[in-house]
Amino acid sequence: MFSKLPLQAVRGAASAIRTHQIPGHRLPLAKYGGRHTVCALPGDGIGPEMIAHIRNIFSFCHAPINFEEVQVSSSLLDGDMDAALLAIERNGVAIKGNIETKHDDPQFTSRNVELRTKLDLYANILHCVTIPTVPTRHTGIDIVLIRENTEGEYSGLEHETVPGIVESIKIVTREKIERISRMAFEYAKANGRKKVTAVHKANIQKLGDGLFLKVVREMSEEYKDIKFEAMIVDNASMQLVSKPQQFDVMVMPNLYGNIISNIACGLVGGPGLVSGMNLGDKYAVFETGTRNTGTSLAGKDIANPTAFIRASVDMLRYLGCHYHANIISDALWKALVDQRIHTADIGGQNSASDVVNATLQNIEKLMEEHPKH
Repeated sequence: MFSKLPLQAVRGAASAIRTHQIPGHRLPLAKYGGRHTVCALPGDGIGPEMIAHIRNIFSFCHAPINFEEVQVSSSLLDGDMDAALLAIERNGVAIKGNIETKHDDPQFTSRNVELRTKLDLYANILHCVTIPTVPTRHTGIDIVLIRENTEGEYSGLEHETVPGIVESIKIVTREKIERISRMAFEYAKANGRKKVTAVHKANIQKLGDGLFLKVVREMSEEYKDIKFEAMIVDNASMQLVSKPQQFDVMVMPNLYGNIISNIACGLVGGPGLVSGMNLGDKYAVFETGTRNTGTSLAGKDIANPTAFIRASVDMLRYLGCHYHANIISDALWKALVDQRIHTADIGGQNSASDVVNATLQNIEKLMEEHPKH
């Protein structure tokens, strides 16, 4: 049922940021002549330059990937979203930059949310892990965050009944809670994880979050070897910033997952380090974990490319390209940890190009040491 990783030499702690096994059956994707075609959505801000870095890395290590680039941005262009959806449906997989959401325009619907809901990408998965040379308040963090990605407060059902009174409707369903719960426990099982923590607010939202808690608890009965606990979201936030090492796998409804994921990313060094997977039964979209556009950094060669590189590694793992996924991941680890090539956001003075170039040099050495057979 699960994609198996090849038995290759693991170079020290570099395995810490290797992509985990991804539960579920993978459907046949766009693959021709031994090469996969994936959709690239550069998005806004730093997205276009980061996609260019990924193209460079893939070309350098001969990863068997062809890109079909489709532009979708915060500027509403007629038909651009339809073109993007069609390309993802055709190829099955996409890597994307973030698309800015104009929060000051009530008529502007988040295009990121639209992609996730129309493609039914119901699971958002982040792996937040300590990188030894990145300065943080905590060490020893290794948390997987699994967020329901299609309903809850993100249902987008809001209206102003009379001037000054707004109703915002939160929709949750047993069906979608069950599948995100199963994803969390199957993920834990596949990767030898010991505990799943359900984050909720059932003490106040007794029906909506009460159903979430009830369903996850019922699901836990099928996985006796995995410890289950539940934690109210405000306490979970406090526990996360005071003793994050206690958490293993966390499963959450949509809004809490967004907040908790950003806290966890901050704990391991910030938005430039963590990637995010958006998975459904048919399609998958890979991006940065915190979904920032980084508009103020665009064009300056200073944005940390680590999160985008890790997103590309996640995509390679999903596609079964394990050799290239491991080579790129280990080369990046060597650049960050052994060579301490750090951008300004994590206390360094290097450029984005410095990180990419060091990774390329490391890829070359690793491919010489471990040629693909």
